[in-house]
Amino acid sequence: MSSKIGEQERKGVLRLSIVNALIGPVSGLLDKFIPDADERAKLAHEIATMGERHAQEAMLAQLEINKAEAQTGSIFIGGWRPAAAWVCVFGMAMNYIITPLANFGLGLAGSEINLPLIDTSTMMPVLLGMLGLAGARSVEKIQRVSKE
Repeated sequence: MSSKIGEQERKGVLRLSIVNALIGPVSGLLDKFIPDADERAKLAHEIATMGERHAQEAMLAQLEINKAEAQTGSIFIGGWRPAAAWVCVFGMAMNYIITPLANFGLGLAGSEINLPLIDTSTMMPVLLGMLGLAGARSVEKIQRVSKE
């Protein structure tokens, strides 16, 4: 199942990059080959929106992949998102609760040891992305757009 999911994801990314790479050059050729201004404008609009439509289709395909991953029941396929979330929670707890309290306690004990904070510059985009998706899902449920 996971090899199928990975293959679908790679194909979607490849298609998206090919479409995006072709939009500019194809749009530039319209003036040379299509004399009718209305037809040229219509095709230019189609080409310009093609990338957005394809990106939306790729996102919908990714949502289906995510659903399939979550429904596998395997912790190694569907459990990576919760594991990533818990790693982010642990990192936030270390930086904002555990390390400051430990440094405070070490200072009270007269120790010169000062524990460093974790570099969260790579963790925060992951956490914020996950929270953004969860927030969008919550809005869907509130607006009763969700199918669950």
